[in-house]
Amino acid sequence: MEAMTLWEKLLLGVMVVLVLLWVRPGLKTMFKERREASRQEWMSVLIPIALVAGFVVLLMMLV
Repeated sequence: MEAMTLWEKLLLGVMVVLVLLWVRPGLKTMFKERREASRQEWMSVLIPIALVAGFVVLLMMLV
């Protein structure tokens, strides 16, 4: 696979900036209207993420 040329890198950078500007109002509203999560809610999110990360590390060690 060839390395990206300068114009491709610039175009990718411009696209990233545009996406960030496009999503910013929604993120700003989301953080303003958020509520505090309980410890149980955090654990219900963090445990699956930790399991997936552990599985990925295991796969990388096997290769």
